[in-house]
Amino acid sequence: MVEMSVASLNTRGIPLRRSQLAERYAAIAAAFEASTVDVVCFQELLTYWHLRRLATRMPSFRHVSFRPSVAGPAGGLATLSRLPVARTRYHRFPLPRRTADLPLRALFHATLKGALVTELAGPHARLVNTHPVANFDGDWSESNRYTPLLRSELTRLAEVARDAQAPTVVCGDFNVAGDSVLHRDFVAKSGLTDAFDGRCPPTFRAEYLHNGQTPYCIDFILVSDAITVRATEVLFTGTEPLPGGPVALSDHLGLRATLSLP
Repeated sequence: MVEMSVASLNTRGIPLRRSQLAERYAAIAAAFEASTVDVVCFQELLTYWHLRRLATRMPSFRHVSFRPSVAGPAGGLATLSRLPVARTRYHRFPLPRRTADLPLRALFHATLKGALVTELAGPHARLVNTHPVANFDGDWSESNRYTPLLRSELTRLAEVARDAQAPTVVCGDFNVAGDSVLHRDFVAKSGLTDAFDGRCPPTFRAEYLHNGQTPYCIDFILVSDAITVRATEVLFTGTEPLPGGPVALSDHLGLRATLSLP
């Protein structure tokens, strides 16, 4: 068995005004560079500037996996690895059907969404990094207006996860609650197992929610049957003393899992 440590973090969600974005990214990069994590799946790297702010400060993560697009990494997804990478692929999610129920913003963002697949040269494994469309209603019931769109994206993600000749790890900000039917259906279709075994705390910080909304676990590290989970950890739970004052490094908490692979 070979041991590998994988982390996942949505990096950018805090409102831009006075967010100390450059300083936050420097602190995130420093934390991972000083860690023993082997692979980090990042979400919301929306431009090449965002990617450079992390990659240049994580020199030991020599392998940077993303699919180029006009503005930055496709889907805002990039995977940085200390382990050699054999191949990178990107799978777009199905284009959404226009509906009056959904805001144009959500429909536009859905056209950019997908899954980044990074195949490692050793150990023989696949990392799938993803970030489905955000549900700003905070309601994952069957009747919610975002449910058909999210179900379509998660169905495609399950197909990508199943199409594997190697042990597979799926990471990201799924934008669905862990106790929702959408998430349970995805787990059943993909055949994956939650590395945290359903015990992960809410990963979206309550202070960034709209009034009255409830924080949920919406970020996950999921693994295929061939992988054994040795340990898990929640990252960036506190604030950091940046030049402009103490701040959370993201509106999301990060996740880490130590895994054993054949």
